[in-house]
Amino acid sequence: MPNRAMPDKESAQPDSTAVRVALWRALHTEVDPPPHVIEDEIGLALAAPEEGWRHRPDMDPHFTRPFRASIVARARFIEDLVAQQADRGVDQYVLLGAGLDTFVQRRPQIASRLTVFEVDRPAPQAWKRQRLIELGFGLPEGLRLVPVDFETGQSWREKLATAGFDAGKPATVASTGVSMYLSRETNLATLREVAALAPGSLLVMTFLLPLELAEPEARPGLELAAKGARASGTPFISFFTPTEMLALAREAGFREARHVSAAALGRRYFAGRTDGLRPPNNSEELLVAAT
Repeated sequence: MPNRAMPDKESAQPDSTAVRVALWRALHTEVDPPPHVIEDEIGLALAAPEEGWRHRPDMDPHFTRPFRASIVARARFIEDLVAQQADRGVDQYVLLGAGLDTFVQRRPQIASRLTVFEVDRPAPQAWKRQRLIELGFGLPEGLRLVPVDFETGQSWREKLATAGFDAGKPATVASTGVSMYLSRETNLATLREVAALAPGSLLVMTFLLPLELAEPEARPGLELAAKGARASGTPFISFFTPTEMLALAREAGFREARHVSAAALGRRYFAGRTDGLRPPNNSEELLVAAT
């Protein structure tokens, strides 16, 4: 499911999809029994939704269950990967389309060993900066907010350099909930930029499979999300099978690439649960690619 859209007009508010993801993460701790895959109440505090948000149709605990499972699974997988990379000495972490990510605030023991670059559009990022200050989190030295106006053709690589990114050192790069909004050519261009990072860098990126391949339980929600994306002027335009995504990564120049399925995430983070909570198969899955 999407993390953030890319509307045509700048907004002084966070993207609605980023807020939805933050609220689903909060719902996981509120309505799903432990053990929790992640615990994120900070995103809820950042979003500060209106009273009664839990009664919104897109917050229905039963209907949203597979999607919030997918959201928390991808977050946990990425953060586990970032920790593993940090243990190997990779101390730069780049989030492309960071939205309301709260890794730095929730995982200070790991974040304190890293320089974390959050790349996002200028206006929503300025809003997040203000919220972090208002809530007392502030901006630690290791957190760099990197505003990039993609619509005017600004280069995120150039903006990263301005923010202190060391191109001579490897990095872990995460991109969640973005690829479906971009054309194949734009996705390939982004992959090529990441593939050109220093050897030892790692990309983890989500992608959506064609909707007709999704399992029946997830299909209505995915179709609803696609309809909402069209209505807001940010339609889903790119879907990839795992084979297609791996081929795209190879074309972009990655040294190696692997597909991490929702089923694998289910086995890793949801084994032994009796409530049926797990990510839906053949919906949103992950590419992990190394330079």
